[in-house]
Amino acid sequence: MAIDRATVDHVARLARLSLTDEERALFTEQLRHILDYFTRLQELNLGAVAPTSHVLAPSEALREDEVRPSLDREEVLAAAPEAEEGFFKVPPVLEPAGA
Repeated sequence: MAIDRATVDHVARLARLSLTDEERALFTEQLRHILDYFTRLQELNLGAVAPTSHVLAPSEALREDEVRPSLDREEVLAAAPEAEEGFFKVPPVLEPAGA
């Protein structure tokens, strides 16, 4: 897949990023290198490599799942900067749709 400035502009728009011309040129080159690396990885013969979900062996570090007392809701909300109707109140982090 060829990476050009239009592709970088498209990805930036999806991520809601404003890019300078210098950033656009830099990111175009960086994305080309990343895709070139993936192309090299696809050339590897991995037929004898077993599929894995994780590179490390699973450990027994997990505890038993058991019901335990939780924090008191009112006490936790009292320590919050803002609360509303029994929930934490936080500022919005996403722009409204269509913005």
